[in-house]
Order: sequence, then structure tokens, then C-alpha cells
Amino acid sequence: MISGLTRLAAVIGDPVRHSLSPAIHNAAFAACGLDWVYVALPVPAGQGARAVEAMKLFGIDGLSVTMPHKAAVAEAADELTESAQALGVSNCLFRRDGLVVGDSTDGDGFVAAFAARFGRPIAGLDVVVAGAGGAARSIVEAVGRAGASTVVVVNRSPAGAEAAAALAPQAVVGTFGDADPVAEADVVVNATALGMTGGPDPTAMPVPAEALGAHQLVIDIVYQPRMTPLLLAAEARGAAVADGVGMLVHQAALAFQRWTGVDPPLATMVAAVTGNDTSD
Repeated sequence: MISGLTRLAAVIGDPVRHSLSPAIHNAAFAACGLDWVYVALPVPAGQGARAVEAMKLFGIDGLSVTMPHKAAVAEAADELTESAQALGVSNCLFRRDGLVVGDSTDGDGFVAAFAARFGRPIAGLDVVVAGAGGAARSIVEAVGRAGASTVVVVNRSPAGAEAAAALAPQAVVGTFGDADPVAEADVVVNATALGMTGGPDPTAMPVPAEALGAHQLVIDIVYQPRMTPLLLAAEARGAAVADGVGMLVHQAALAFQRWTGVDPPLATMVAAVTGNDTSD
């Protein structure tokens, strides 16, 4: 029951009513017996910095941040974590010693989801990342810190690929559509909207299907649909695959821990998205 002691967390964005975050976090709060509630707050474009001030004014204990506010809230935060500073964006705000700290949990959420799904760290593996947007940049930065052997960034815009590759010392730019770096990779990641339900082309492939093979681990951060054209093609060629639910949940779990100091109930958080009680 909500009371005067209930603590508040929220997700801000424009739009934001479609977000799965309230279901994920409210299930987690309930599972841990925490007197917290999580809501979606539409914040118009250009008002991200004011949302940070509102967080202080209203005593909001945690914010998740989605488009188009990630850069604005990073600028308005009192402090930034290492990853948020490197990326220049923040998708998570939390309080520490009276200050609002901006963090980026997307990339570390991907790394954690990878280890949970495949039972091994990404350290020492050769990785191809398709895309150069915010999600791709966070993944490149995080897998670089996590010790990936090489990271090849492929993107339709070479300039975007170069900017993403600059975030990890072992990252280089590949040619979009070139099969060779994909075929040689241990890990292939789609960090674009290609294949997403309602996206620009739900049948499109971010990498050449013929380059995929049984030796690979293939991840698509899209989670609607769960099995994208990329994952279907990879699975047909014998690769182990993972959808975007893992990254979605693990980045949320990191935010949950930042806010509450409590270990996140991963199985409950996955079930809130999928209806299945599993922590993969």
C-alpha cells in the first residue's frame, strides 16, 4: 500500500507510456518487500535538465532515462560515473551523499546479460557490433572495458562507426555489409533497430546471414519480436543466440541496485517481461 513513507522512482522520456520499466521495477520492489513505487513520467523534449531538478525538489530516489533526454540529464547531474562520462549520456540517475549521480547501465547490462546467457565472460572474445547509436556506443565502451579481444564496429555511416569505435582502445571500424569480419567473430551483436517490430524494415538483416556460423554467439538487443530475422538466421546455422530481454533486464537490475542497495531479483524481473520465471 502506498503511504507517506513510500519512495518513488520513475522513467522519463518522450514518449514513455509504452515503457516496460514500470512492470519490471514494481515486480522487483514487491519481490524484495520494498516500500517503493515506480511510474512513467512523460517529459517533453528539451526538458531533461529540469527533470533532474525536479528529482531533487520532489525527493525522487531514482530515475531511468530514455530518449531524448540521456545527454541532457548527464549534463545536469552533479556527478557522472566513468561510463556515463565516456559516453556523454546517462540512462540512470541515483543519489549518493546528497548528490545526483548519472550512470549508464546499458553497456554493463549487456555484459552481464551475456555472461548470464552463455555462462562465460566476454573477455578475450572477438566481437562485431552492428550500429553506432546510443545502444551500440554503450556496448562498445562496456565490452572494451570488459576485456574483449577485438571490437569491430560496422554501420551504414562510417563517421558514426568511427565515433563508436573511439570508445574502446581495441575497437576498429569495419565496412557495413562485409562478411569477413562477421565470419571471423566469436560474438555478433545487433545494436540497430533492424528487425524490430514496427521498425524501418522488420525483415532487414544488420549483417550478412551467410557469414554466421555454429562457432558464434549472436545477440540481438531487439526484444520485440523475441526472435528477429538475425536470430532466426543464426540459429538455423547452428549459432547460440540471445534476444534483447537479457540486456533490458540486466540494465534495469543495475539501476535497481544503485537506488536501493538491494540485490535485484533477476528471475522476477525477467518474468515481468516474458511471463516465464527464468533469469537468462
